[in-house]
Amino acid sequence: MNKKYKALLAAALVSPMLLTTSCIDEVEPTNGVIQEQLESNAKATEAIVWGMSSHLNQCPTITEDQAYDWGYGSIMHSRDVMGEDLVVSYSGYDWYQRWSTANRALNEEYMSCQFSWLFFSEQVLMANNAIKAIAADVTDTDLMALRGAALGFRAATYLDMARSYEFLPNNYQSSVNRYNHDVTGYTVPIVTEKTTEEQSRNNPRVTHDVMVKFIIGDLEEAVNLFTKSKKTVPAKTLPSLGVIYGLLARTYLWDASYTEENLPYQSGISAMEAYQKAADYAQLAIEKSGATPLTRDEWLSTTNGFNDLSVSSWMWGMQYSNEDRAVTSGLLNWTSWMSNETSFGYASAGPFLQISASLYDQISDRDFRKLSYVAPEGSPLSGQEKYVSADLAEKLEFGPYYSLKFRPGSGNIDDNLIACSVGVPLMRVEEMYLIKAEAIAHINPTEGATILRDFMQKYRNSSYRFTGATTDDVVAEVILQKRIELWGEGQIFFDYKRLNLDITRSYRGTNFDNAAALYNTTGRPAWMNYVIVRTEGNNNKAVTEWNNPPCGDVMTPVK
Repeated sequence: MNKKYKALLAAALVSPMLLTTSCIDEVEPTNGVIQEQLESNAKATEAIVWGMSSHLNQCPTITEDQAYDWGYGSIMHSRDVMGEDLVVSYSGYDWYQRWSTANRALNEEYMSCQFSWLFFSEQVLMANNAIKAIAADVTDTDLMALRGAALGFRAATYLDMARSYEFLPNNYQSSVNRYNHDVTGYTVPIVTEKTTEEQSRNNPRVTHDVMVKFIIGDLEEAVNLFTKSKKTVPAKTLPSLGVIYGLLARTYLWDASYTEENLPYQSGISAMEAYQKAADYAQLAIEKSGATPLTRDEWLSTTNGFNDLSVSSWMWGMQYSNEDRAVTSGLLNWTSWMSNETSFGYASAGPFLQISASLYDQISDRDFRKLSYVAPEGSPLSGQEKYVSADLAEKLEFGPYYSLKFRPGSGNIDDNLIACSVGVPLMRVEEMYLIKAEAIAHINPTEGATILRDFMQKYRNSSYRFTGATTDDVVAEVILQKRIELWGEGQIFFDYKRLNLDITRSYRGTNFDNAAALYNTTGRPAWMNYVIVRTEGNNNKAVTEWNNPPCGDVMTPVK
């Protein structure tokens, strides 16, 4: 066993442990920069705005002893393994089994639970510091755009948190917690740039309607700032006006599904009104971003495939540099976990990423996206795949369904400083086309189907055909195409949760090879209702009695 594998094995055997660090303490500024300094120093203000982007790549948040602790990309990956579309080969090196097997490590006393909460809390802190550094009545047009970007960052963070931690009904646990409180529709506490430490010590979870209003308020202010300033942001690592519209589309789609399910704490507009707003904002995102969907060559590139922010399709993304701790580590970064095609890293050490056999089989052979995965023997596509290195693929014994989607930087399979210095997609324009198609399908299924067909035939498969006519049929087809389009990009979790979809992993021909992960659910699984870490309750008494019921171990794998 070589040194790399010994190091990986030693890391993988570390058990989850309790962490007593206060989340509320982490939400208080600790970097020594005071408000007066920010207001008097334009460079300091600019630096703290850029800090929002750099925090996404933070490694670690808690400790390097936990190999899932490498920033927002890890949270994206943990969401994907909770579904049924992304399969990770069973391996002692897979640190994400605690998410894919729905075990008790997702409960409030475990470090994996602490990781998500603490990362999001720190991201809120970064956004609040940036918002506080630029006055609401700022007149400098460049600073107006930067304040708009900061508001977009905060809204995006709370949108992710709210959709993750919001308790939605499921068939596996009661919505009434051990303190006899029904927490249906409760999201997370809101901390703004004006929240005092005293307030944070007794800061309750807000309900769905309150959170929706807060997020939309941030986004609408951002729209006004960008519109008034007529300026854009200097890089795709900050939210632009097009991204703000995209976040509004995501928010209204979430709100519409919540209202349509007739859950409590509705935001005040009907589901159909919310769907129309989602469609309208998705269209504005397409127009204002100027982005165009990926071409076949861009999608399948062995050097720049899904690692390059410069392509038109990407509206917003993360960017690793060769100076980032995550990159120099060689292990705790996006490429290490998401690219099978390297001679280093976790994915190539055993927990290979695969598309699920059931999803793969639903992709047309004429759809070039199917070439992102190794075809099974005997398939008409077998041998058409493009590898960064065929020799490496043979050496690592790539099998059916192995992912080729996320390429190492510049197609370099050996030098981690190059291979891991990649971009990671946070929002692509294709999502906006699909949001619009779904939203309209809820209102007018015929029109929704037309929007979907137009997108697919123009950008993905010229021979695409779909004959469904009902709302359910069209929405199901849109979600299928969204699962294919955004595979591995950390977004589909939210669609499974909001639409109350089944998770099906055990079936004839499944490639889920970990018996502990073989779940077939009826509707959304319990584990999609995140639990707030215990240390938050220790420091914020309003949360303790209103936390979600434990989600670990309330479900049983298929025997």
